[in-house]
Amino acid sequence: MKTFLSVHLRRVAAVVVVAQALLLTGVAQANTDHRRTLEAESVVETEHRAQINGERVNYKVYAGFLPVWDDNGHPTATLQYTYYERQGVREQEKRPIMFSFNGGPGSASVWMHIAYTGPKSLRVDDEGFPIQPYGVKDNPHSVLDTTDIVFVNPVNTGYSRVLPGPDGEMPSRDQQREMFFGVNADVEYLAEWMNTFVTRYQRWRSPKFLIGESYGTTRVAGLAHALQNQQWMYINGVVLVSPTDMGMDRDGPVKAANRLPYFAAAAWYHERLDDDLQSGDLYDLLPEVEEFTINTYLPALARGAWLDDDERTEIARQVARYSGISEQAVMQNNLDVDTAFFWKELLRDEGLTVGRLDSRYTGIDMKDAGERPDFNSELTSWLHSFTPAINYYLREELGLETDIKYNMFGPVHPWDRSGNNTGRQLRQAMAQNPFMNVLFQAGYYDGATNYFDAKYSMWQMDPSGKMKDRLFFEGYRSGHMMYLRSEDLRLSNEHLREFIENSLPGENEAAQYQRAN
Repeated sequence: MKTFLSVHLRRVAAVVVVAQALLLTGVAQANTDHRRTLEAESVVETEHRAQINGERVNYKVYAGFLPVWDDNGHPTATLQYTYYERQGVREQEKRPIMFSFNGGPGSASVWMHIAYTGPKSLRVDDEGFPIQPYGVKDNPHSVLDTTDIVFVNPVNTGYSRVLPGPDGEMPSRDQQREMFFGVNADVEYLAEWMNTFVTRYQRWRSPKFLIGESYGTTRVAGLAHALQNQQWMYINGVVLVSPTDMGMDRDGPVKAANRLPYFAAAAWYHERLDDDLQSGDLYDLLPEVEEFTINTYLPALARGAWLDDDERTEIARQVARYSGISEQAVMQNNLDVDTAFFWKELLRDEGLTVGRLDSRYTGIDMKDAGERPDFNSELTSWLHSFTPAINYYLREELGLETDIKYNMFGPVHPWDRSGNNTGRQLRQAMAQNPFMNVLFQAGYYDGATNYFDAKYSMWQMDPSGKMKDRLFFEGYRSGHMMYLRSEDLRLSNEHLREFIENSLPGENEAAQYQRAN
């Protein structure tokens, strides 16, 4: 993609009565002391063109800040967003718009922004490993041909920050937590913010989609419900990338058993399985392991100490066969192999560990002994390529100039996780809205939010089975950020594009449930 040589920049002045709201924590009211300041509201516009999905796409980027207001109309925070809008669209009311959130909690929107759905992608090799010089390149697989996209940084992530109160003082840490840093507070203020955004950019009539990754799936599951029930804004589709449990119970034997298909995938990738398993394709292996997990392994774990010795030995043998670790190690863990132990154990004899979020990555520890790796090898790899890329891209290509630090991971903890019913809320939102579909996307080598947990959550989301034709799953030969692998970048965007197009109702199609004949 080539950015137009003539870049049109326009800054919109903040419409904020209280001058103190333009300042960050501890920033003086005057700028003469050279301390860092941040406008509560501003935007920079740039125009671009790209070749996406085989067609030329002209688009405008709005890189800006938009406030969060309290009930009294005072700005309490400002959120930095990047909005990609395709130009030349004749009927904008039919043009979808997708809001994108990452997770953490505390993570910026950088990951999916410059590596998945946006018109630029990270400079990495075909398997997703970093290369220098750092930066971004064209993303011909972006879904910008199909939908406009808004990447949102929640409070204290990216450039988004809490603002002082009317008295010029910052809210206390406890007050900030109550306002922003918890499952339900997060959903509530983001739903309000989205209402403002949709109103400002005149997108109320457009079909709307939410996409979240990791903890972002908890966020968008709750948002789907909050938007419909508090903002009266209805959603056509929700995409859950590497989903969390979203408050649905997966503890005990289920939690232990659901790890095994992921163990098998990681072991297959590192060629640690027996020849008869290793010689086949991954897609041949996984159905076999999933069947064993549901029909044999889970019932055995549920019986605990009352499992007889012969059966325990046979279960250990099978778990060892599928996981690539020794039968002795399985028995020593009472058949319940922890993920951290697996990351340390799988390649221990080679002096290597495997990654948590993407087990294709390997690391080296100070000691080969131990129960868990010293660090997450995949995350360190990602940070040293994503961080320079997003700072370069926002400032030098999009013209967003600020001295505020871009928080890849921001200070949002302790996070209030109480009252997390977001999975059930998503089911309720689907029931309330016949137009809404949900897509699950997961990488087979993700050990943090493993793909079989994602399938299990999908199965349990609507136990009645009445909406299962509106729930979809796609898996990829990669990890937590499956889009880092070149082939999966293409494939995942293709699946996303199809999902969006199939979630748009036909001409004059009514939102109603049909009675059985």
